[in-house]
Amino acid sequence: MLITDAKPRSTLRQSPQEFPAVRLTLRSLLLAATLSLASYPALAQTPHWVATWGTAPVARANDHKAFNLPTTLRQVVHVSLGGSTLRVVLTNELGVSSLVIDEAAAALPAATTPNPTGAIQPGTSVPLTFNGHTGITIPPGTIAVSDPIPFNLAPLSDLTISLALAGQAIPTLTQHDLTLKTTYIADGNQVSATTLTDPATTAVWDFIKGVEVQGTQSATIVAFGDSITDGWHATDGTNNTWPDLLADRLLANPSTRNLAVINEGISGNRVLHDGWGPNALSRFDSDVLAPSGVKYLILLESINDIGNAYSPSNPHDIVTADDLITGLAQLATRAHAHGIKVIGATLTPYLGAKYASPAGEAVRNAVNQWIRTTNQLDGVIDFDKATRDPANPAIFSPTADSGDHLHPGDAGFHQMANSIDLTLFTK
Repeated sequence: MLITDAKPRSTLRQSPQEFPAVRLTLRSLLLAATLSLASYPALAQTPHWVATWGTAPVARANDHKAFNLPTTLRQVVHVSLGGSTLRVVLTNELGVSSLVIDEAAAALPAATTPNPTGAIQPGTSVPLTFNGHTGITIPPGTIAVSDPIPFNLAPLSDLTISLALAGQAIPTLTQHDLTLKTTYIADGNQVSATTLTDPATTAVWDFIKGVEVQGTQSATIVAFGDSITDGWHATDGTNNTWPDLLADRLLANPSTRNLAVINEGISGNRVLHDGWGPNALSRFDSDVLAPSGVKYLILLESINDIGNAYSPSNPHDIVTADDLITGLAQLATRAHAHGIKVIGATLTPYLGAKYASPAGEAVRNAVNQWIRTTNQLDGVIDFDKATRDPANPAIFSPTADSGDHLHPGDAGFHQMANSIDLTLFTK
């Protein structure tokens, strides 16, 4: 959020000759500003917050009346950067009623596999507070950021976030559907329990949005897109989405090991129309501009716009290549206004998918041509080239294809991550 000084500024109507002291003060201010700008690189040494894990929420109707009784949610996330101080971002952004959190904690999950009771490592649970309070009521449409806590969080590690919810009616859940992790749901307040009693399990995240750590010379890369970014067809529990694999590569490279990656993909998402989640233009502020420390954006989206518009069986929400290019350019403009560098990623092949068509393929090629040649982006990742079949560029290579001809499999996600030039993030 950009905060501006709203205090009224006085107007000097007299000439500087009449008020030499004022002229001296102005000169002093200008000199101080110049020195401040000259020393700006030193500011990077100051500890600041960076998002190390994040997700993009969608609204889901609470059809099963979950959380009517006091409930504990224990949810597992995989971070990129580590740190010694962290805070957690909770969300009720898409809710229509207040969300009451009685208690919350962060901990390290037990190393046992499988882990049917959601066990955590003894002695690692640290309570989360909110302005010193153990709980918080989050109004609809908002988020809540916890107080900082000391926590030894290793890079590329898993973290559990436990929430005790008061018994309440929640008509609309603020949720992320594809976690590739196990979420545990237990009766009552079991936040501090090392193992949960009789938990049920699910594969969604409810009411959590981000984890942030303090770092110096650190920054965050947002991977923004649809199911190909979200990780559809990646193997559960293996951290094999292309954003996860990019984080692995960045940490192993000395010049980029200070960069975090957060995955803001939503399966089924589109640039210009709502559907499975809010459209990209409407969720951009919350999912790209709001997380702390964002310096780079990787933009991979619009294959669902194309597929739906040119579906052979059910064409709807018709868009043109120019419509999509304008939408993507709008996202880049908004990111640039906040000092974020935008890396465009070409759309991967999709012929053979259920909603593919020759007309849609022509639009995909036009969008990719713009991504490769426009000066409105700061760099390009050619995921199309990395995953296509050299003998038939309109389809996935046999090694990249998950089998549905729309999503990569684990090997395809590796091909995508390995194709990224890491020098894009050293400029």
